[in-house]
Amino acid sequence: MLKYLWTELKLMLKTVTPAQAIAHELLHAEHALLQAETGVEYAQSMVTYNKNRVKRLKAYLANGEETT
Repeated sequence: MLKYLWTELKLMLKTVTPAQAIAHELLHAEHALLQAETGVEYAQSMVTYNKNRVKRLKAYLANGEETT
């Protein structure tokens, strides 16, 4: 983390070429994409989990009503 901050500070204080600026922005864009994909993966897992949970609870409720 400290190395990352040091690198960011050095980049802010020195003059960079357009190619270096583009490469740096690309790195940040790729990082943001990975974070977004992780969020999508998590959300899909939560949808699947809750669908299965609803199905299980409905089945339990239906079986409980049959026995009473």
